[in-house]
Amino acid sequence: MPIFTSYDGTELAYHVRGEGEPLVCLPGGAMRASAYLGDLGGLTAGRRLVLLDLRGTGDSRVPADESTYRVDHQVADVEALRLHLGLERTDVLAHSAGGNLALLYAAAHPDRVRRLALITPTCWAVGLDSTPEERLEVVRGRAGGEPYDAAIAAYEQILGVLAGGGTPTPADWSRTMPLAYGHWNEEVRAHIEASGREKNLPAGAAFAGPGAFDPPATRAALRHLAGEVLVLAGELDSNPTAALAAELAGLFARGVGDVQPGGAHFPWLDDPRWFAARVERFLATGA
Repeated sequence: MPIFTSYDGTELAYHVRGEGEPLVCLPGGAMRASAYLGDLGGLTAGRRLVLLDLRGTGDSRVPADESTYRVDHQVADVEALRLHLGLERTDVLAHSAGGNLALLYAAAHPDRVRRLALITPTCWAVGLDSTPEERLEVVRGRAGGEPYDAAIAAYEQILGVLAGGGTPTPADWSRTMPLAYGHWNEEVRAHIEASGREKNLPAGAAFAGPGAFDPPATRAALRHLAGEVLVLAGELDSNPTAALAAELAGLFARGVGDVQPGGAHFPWLDDPRWFAARVERFLATGA
């Protein structure tokens, strides 16, 4: 397991899988160890995945200053990894909340990103979000059997708590987890169960804390990104919805949006072959 030292002396770990051109992979969670990404549906057949454990997760050390869990501070970790790998420019893949880290990195270092694949990303860094009504429309489309009906009811309850100014508990969110997957089987249940071990919850709470984002400045900086960007949504995913992913893709000079049929929030698990072929085509051609 390779280790490098970031800007503040924190030792960070990454995991290498596969052969070929390197692809730096930033996990979501927020602040979940990179193990859940697996081989990203078989991308290892043609790519060398460099899976970063964000500070305080997986095999990376806890920083001396835990305020550096805030995502804007972690931009320097990604740059330190690029320098450690000796790459002039790099391809980057980011999932879910990790999409915000990738967006901030691309805004800060537009000349260092060759191609950027944003997989079911949240879009806080650029001030985009879907409405509760838009999310519910997607979620309710999965009604008609368990475990989805119970998960939909839990999701509706969460939106009610948020509308009333409350804060849903981790247990509330856990009841919605079947909606994050396009199918339901033992593999999915194991993936969900591992989440509790792989997440750093205090770090996740700090990730998008006050001051983390300046959406107008980030949008303006991203106009200087010359590399191609893929924003991949899942047909069954409510965050982001397909419409929101298309809106995000439209912020880039060379952005393209796509939707994986039958995919949800972890699309490489829903249809690995489709996912790997689509991402590899983008990384090879920019389309």
